[in-house]
Amino acid sequence: MAKTAILTDTNSGITSKEAAAMGIFLLHMTFTVNGQDYREELDIKWDKFYAMLSDNRTTVSTTQPSPGELSELWSNILKDYDEIVYIPMSSALSSSCQTAKLLVASDFPDKVFVADNRRISVTQYQSVADAKAMADKGIGAAEIVRRLEEDAASSSIYIMVNKLTYLKRGGRVTAAGALIANVMNLKPVLQIQGEKLDAYSKCRGTKAAKQSMLDAMKKDLDTRFKDIVDEGKMTLHASFCNMTVFDVESWKEEISQAFPGFEIHSAPLSLSIGCHIGPGALAIACAKRTE
Repeated sequence: MAKTAILTDTNSGITSKEAAAMGIFLLHMTFTVNGQDYREELDIKWDKFYAMLSDNRTTVSTTQPSPGELSELWSNILKDYDEIVYIPMSSALSSSCQTAKLLVASDFPDKVFVADNRRISVTQYQSVADAKAMADKGIGAAEIVRRLEEDAASSSIYIMVNKLTYLKRGGRVTAAGALIANVMNLKPVLQIQGEKLDAYSKCRGTKAAKQSMLDAMKKDLDTRFKDIVDEGKMTLHASFCNMTVFDVESWKEEISQAFPGFEIHSAPLSLSIGCHIGPGALAIACAKRTE
């Protein structure tokens, strides 16, 4: 039986401590802030990142892992393992997945298997947890990837943006539009349905935005994911960007009350999302448990 390693990146929201507890490997993504490179968690913590982001002069860009970085990491893991399942963020949101697949084809055939199941943040976390559980049962890398990709469309994320300031910086809304929205206390709700980040609704105030997300999730669970829910294979997640413990726990409790019977996993939204939407964001997500 092959010894299979599970590798993901910090776009999953998984920390070094959590990765060690889960028995998986973690690649720390690099961000360029004001021209200087930082590795997520190792060189820059979430609170410092959002403090820097609050300065209007701050420029942030994301950087995908280089082929050399991936090659070195994979080679080191393969000293102790027969094969690797690598779970990066969705190919629709980054080119890092395609880069990894090209590197596999040229240098690591039948050794590294890249899973593109179109997930990010807490839904990506669920894929990693499921992959580890399958590997522990002796399921091989190729089959793990096949099962993860088969469930690619079975996830959903809704995100409340606290202020449009950060979307304005990225050119996603005009300066005038952002100003009006902030003055009127409008809270946009965005959605990720596997492929990309899209607008879902605009709400007046946090309470209305939360209700919009809860209603959207209820509709998903009652309609397109009904069979998955009935099978007991759907998971629910609460997520956030640089919120207080009180706010996070309150949001988690609201989700629990709206969806009794679900165990709610919570984790910060990855910085790859946070750099575009800024602090104060809240999210709810669901993802099918792949078995």
